[in-house]
Amino acid sequence: MTAKKVKNAEILKMMEQSDAHSRRLQEIVKKTIEEEQLIVDNLAHPPKEVLSRGQQVSDQVARFGGSWKFIILFTIILAMWILYNSVVNKTDQFDPYPFILMNLLLSCVAALQAPVIMMSQNRQEEKDRLRGENDYLINLKAEVEIRSLHEKLDILLEEQIKELLDAQVAQVKLLKELSVRIEKIEKKQQ
Repeated sequence: MTAKKVKNAEILKMMEQSDAHSRRLQEIVKKTIEEEQLIVDNLAHPPKEVLSRGQQVSDQVARFGGSWKFIILFTIILAMWILYNSVVNKTDQFDPYPFILMNLLLSCVAALQAPVIMMSQNRQEEKDRLRGENDYLINLKAEVEIRSLHEKLDILLEEQIKELLDAQVAQVKLLKELSVRIEKIEKKQQ
């Protein structure tokens, strides 16, 4: 083989290494994007929660029982109850002062409403726990990705250093060949 063909072969080899390196990086990036898309899809479209009838009722009761609408409505009803039983004749009163029936009803509402609200809060706590687990998994995934990126950077640096060293070796060979040729030319001219 002539020196020119050897040089061309070395240059082609370096170009092929660079192309292989670029293809490998593109594959890594493509794989990372696909994995990231899976996570985004799972977070953006979580599986639908299937609720029993009792769970739906407890959520609705808790939502209504903890609203201003409930407080205002309940205050109006109690005020009307007290006002009616205080103003009308004793014969027309259905719950005269000290409003024993009203106290009984308030106790019943509280006794029934409290466990229903607690059921809803327990379900909300479970949702929060699942959200916490999702956050943990996302953080873990981010940590793994960061480690993966560090490894990729290390690989890139190693390959770049190797390519630079190979290029320098090739350049030194070329410089030596050039210096030998220059010396031959100088000897011929003398």
